[in-house]
Amino acid sequence: MTLRLTAEAVPGLPEIEAGADLAGLIAAARPEIAPGEVVVISQKVVSKAEGRVVRLSGVTPSPQATELARELGKEPEMVQVVIDESAEILRAARGVLITRTHQGLVCANAGVDRSNVPGEDLACLLPVDPDQSARRLRAALPGRPAVVIADSFGRAWRLGQADVAIGCAGLVPVHDRRGSTDHEGRELAATVDAIADQAASAAALARDKAGREAVVVVRGLDRYVTEADGPGAAAIVRPLAEDLFR
Repeated sequence: MTLRLTAEAVPGLPEIEAGADLAGLIAAARPEIAPGEVVVISQKVVSKAEGRVVRLSGVTPSPQATELARELGKEPEMVQVVIDESAEILRAARGVLITRTHQGLVCANAGVDRSNVPGEDLACLLPVDPDQSARRLRAALPGRPAVVIADSFGRAWRLGQADVAIGCAGLVPVHDRRGSTDHEGRELAATVDAIADQAASAAALARDKAGREAVVVVRGLDRYVTEADGPGAAAIVRPLAEDLFR
């Protein structure tokens, strides 16, 4: 059986503001979305619609934020927002803050970002519960396609960024192939495919991040699309007990 995967950006979305009906805007721009398809949505527009934007001029830096900002060459207000969004600061060196967010994600600056937001005084935060955001969007989209909320993350020991799933609904997040066999009949002992992450990365290649193409429809993943919303992208986060680098 030959498998085929396609990804197509959805044009025509306006600038998203707090309270926007994101599902309605997506449906209006792409009314023919089918149940077996995967709608990959940029974290940034989800956060904007949910009002997860903070004005830096209204932030009062703590002594910790002020000291970290001095060491890293960053704005104290921005560092304070990162601290507020973090459950734990893992590294602070070479101008970089690596944290574990309240959602359990390990990333730079707790996912706080100033790109593609209007004005120099604003910063965008991650959704409070990206999996719940994905479930709400899926329920509101015609046909209930699978939904992935994607964000760009750096990778340890690798240069560059790649989009990963920080939220998903209706898609198997990981496909555990351990116990099955390869072409030679050898049993697979460690193969667990990150389906939701790979869907997010495929979608990233089909859109212009500077061109307001915040939504991509991915086809060909029907075998991983489920009727139930499923465990979400939280299932991809490695448990702390399995972290070899702590």
